[in-house]
Amino acid sequence: MVPDDTQVPPDAAVDEQRAVPEAGADSGASGGAEGLQKKVAVMEAQLEESFKRARETGERLKETHDRLLRTAAEFDNFKKRAVKEKEDVQRFGIERLLKDFLPVMDNLERALEHAEQHDLAQVIEGVRLVQKLFETTLAKHGVVGFSALGKSFDPGVHEALMQQESDEPAGTVVSEMAKGYKLNDRLVRPAAVVVAKPRTPAAANTPTNPEGGG
Repeated sequence: MVPDDTQVPPDAAVDEQRAVPEAGADSGASGGAEGLQKKVAVMEAQLEESFKRARETGERLKETHDRLLRTAAEFDNFKKRAVKEKEDVQRFGIERLLKDFLPVMDNLERALEHAEQHDLAQVIEGVRLVQKLFETTLAKHGVVGFSALGKSFDPGVHEALMQQESDEPAGTVVSEMAKGYKLNDRLVRPAAVVVAKPRTPAAANTPTNPEGGG
């Protein structure tokens, strides 16, 4: 018999069947590689975005840190200036007051220098002028003296040094050892005073005879 060429050998059929899956495998591998590349590309983009944000955050943190350092330095300089100004106020705050009182000292020195060349009345008058100038200078700076003599004792502005028997009502200031002073209505020094108290009645010294005889 003549061989039938149309018949496919069994081995050829097996080879053909094997060839088909291999072609499908190549297509699947190609698709998987493309998907993997896309994933890698997405991850690289995300990583780059993260790096970008990290750089921006780092720059903001650096700016904030530099700003805080500048603020701390400015505050430290402010504290140093405040301390120096406070020290200057403590050391030189009374400079204007002293300048106003220097003429008082000048007049007092002149009065003492001329005391031996003038009579007592002129010396007294000169000292009174100095005292008046002193009071005027004090008042210029808000310091005003007050007298308590003849007034009722007030513990808020008076300091009682002692009590003294007097015909004045009890509690009346009968003597003033030192005037009081106020600075802009604020008490600087209370007036040192002596306060009146009732006189002690004299004890009866009439002799008596215990036996009743004469």
